[in-house]
Amino acid sequence: MTGPQGDTRPSFAALAAAWGVHFFTASGAVLGLLAVAAATRGDALASFWWMAATVAVDSVDGFLARRLRVKKVLPGVDGALLDNIVDFFTYTVVPAWFLLQVPLLPAGGAWPAVAAILYASAYQFSRSDAKTDDHTFSGFPSYWNIVVFYLYMTGTPPALNLAVILLCCFASFLPLRCLYPSRTKPLRPLTVALGLLWAASLLAVMFRYPAGGHHPYLAASWVYIAYYCVFSGWLTARGGRREGKTQGG
Repeated sequence: MTGPQGDTRPSFAALAAAWGVHFFTASGAVLGLLAVAAATRGDALASFWWMAATVAVDSVDGFLARRLRVKKVLPGVDGALLDNIVDFFTYTVVPAWFLLQVPLLPAGGAWPAVAAILYASAYQFSRSDAKTDDHTFSGFPSYWNIVVFYLYMTGTPPALNLAVILLCCFASFLPLRCLYPSRTKPLRPLTVALGLLWAASLLAVMFRYPAGGHHPYLAASWVYIAYYCVFSGWLTARGGRREGKTQGG
């Protein structure tokens, strides 16, 4: 419709769709709180299912926002900031709380590890170059829910778990360029295809755990992890433009 001074205003449908996308993004925080509740009562598997739901939301909300032109329809609401807030909670605070509830770390090591995670992620999320202009992440991209999942499912020793966490924290401060699975352009079709297979493998792991038979699917999922690391190494070695982008999206 046209406003009193000739400006074109978004239709009711466009406004409803835009608010719907923001509501969908914010729902990740609710799902994350359900993961916290599950971890608190000691139900690790349920907590992982809720974490998986938060990842599913984060995987599609940016696409929906771009497709429905949410930024243009609702310029007064910062969708990237909303996404950052939710992502910090679901990718950092929720798995950090999980580590305080589930014994994966050496005695006395949980709180120092969690503090390191929170500080490293606070830095990573606040970097002006957290996302580069050619769609890569700068430094370790705070995938703490995934780290915690693998530490739990692989059953690695507590001392090794602590070492992995501290290494990832350190990597948050390094000049790395990590693959942004849904947006990095080189080999994007291959990345998406492998990412979908990886997600299917992890779902199979959760469906079969703890009854048994989940180990082959867990082993298969490492193919994508290796691909991600090698690709990120190539992106880092190649270098490129680093003008800052916000973390969200």
